Amino acid sequence: MADSSPKTPVDSTKSRSLMDNLLGLLRIRIKRGVNLAVRDVRTSDPYVVVKMGKQKLKTRVVKKDVNPEWNEDLTLSVTDPNLPVKLTVYDHDTFSMDDKMGDAEFEIKSYIEALKMNLENLPSGTVISRVQPSRKNCLAEESCITWESNKIIQDLVLRLRNVECGEVEVQLQWIELPGSKGI
Repeated sequence: MADSSPKTPVDSTKSRSLMDNLLGLLRIRIKRGVNLAVRDVRTSDPYVVVKMGKQKLKTRVVKKDVNPEWNEDLTLSVTDPNLPVKLTVYDHDTFSMDDKMGDAEFEIKSYIEALKMNLENLPSGTVISRVQPSRKNCLAEESCITWESNKIIQDLVLRLRNVECGEVEVQLQWIELPGSKGI
């Protein structure tokens, strides 16, 4: 028996509204962890989870290393530059729940403001602005927003909270997306 129910057209307004609100893509390079907490007998098997709004991405697990080198790029779609980026480090366990190894949070507002300057043809390495560590952020040291190879990047060293020790080094880079709203 043939299905005689009316076929509704595919609703493309959802994807269109996402593109209308999309400012661009934020590439977060998770570089490395420094002096991360020990969660197994003598070491840990760390990985990083990054969240922004409803988006959640994670790095690969680095086995038996409290100073892991990830050098892994995670890309978030940015629709609201006021949303903080939350980073959590976990220790991967095979037979039990993964242990939390600390977390950090950072704002991207300063970075977005630098992008809005529409800078061009600066010498590579030019510092555009600086973000100082404070009680309101998780920065372990001053973070510079710089012009590197015709791109604006921001390097951050994040001190992990809710843990005895550990820092994570990340780098931000913007990706313009054709058809997006732009900044």
